[in-house]
Amino acid sequence: MEWYQWLVIACLAIDIAGLIFHLIRLIRLGKPKDFSSQRGNIYPSLIYAFTGAMSPSRKESAFLHLPTYTAGIFYHLGTFVSIFLFFFILFQIRIFDFFVPYLTGFMAISILSGLAILKKRIVSRKLRALSNPDDYISNLLVTIFQIITAAVLYKPEWFPTYYIIVSVLLLYIPVGKLKHAVYFFAARYHLGYFYGWRGVWPPKKVGSEK
Repeated sequence: MEWYQWLVIACLAIDIAGLIFHLIRLIRLGKPKDFSSQRGNIYPSLIYAFTGAMSPSRKESAFLHLPTYTAGIFYHLGTFVSIFLFFFILFQIRIFDFFVPYLTGFMAISILSGLAILKKRIVSRKLRALSNPDDYISNLLVTIFQIITAAVLYKPEWFPTYYIIVSVLLLYIPVGKLKHAVYFFAARYHLGYFYGWRGVWPPKKVGSEK
């Protein structure tokens, strides 16, 4: 293997170790301690936290900003596709030419979505006030990752550049906001636990018995 392949493997190991560190830290903190009297069932609430509560109709930040929410969905899906392709590229698994135009077409939508989100963060005074350098760096790194992933599907000679960019991204994930890949699940768990304990989630249908 070439030096840049060994580089990305080393960075991947560091990235996984960093994410495991965050996961262990969360586990050691334990589940939330609630000293109030339990009024509901936690487990249906936990399921709802990862399903129905994720619906745009249930999230004010989503249904009031549907274009941004939709762009975010495409952007995340494009990131998942890029990660999936990374392992194909790393282990030199052949990607059939038939799929390449569809993959790059979808990633083009994802890349444009990421750039639109970045533009909104820069242009909107409210978002600028809430943003810090990490927000911009994370967006740029992921967007560049998607761009170079789409590029190497057509230009194999860009592999050294691809592996260097992926290496930088992998090293940044455990220290930047991209580590929400771990914290997302903990946050949804805490929400489900909190509202389930109080009998608020899952919401009861209108007219149903309490």
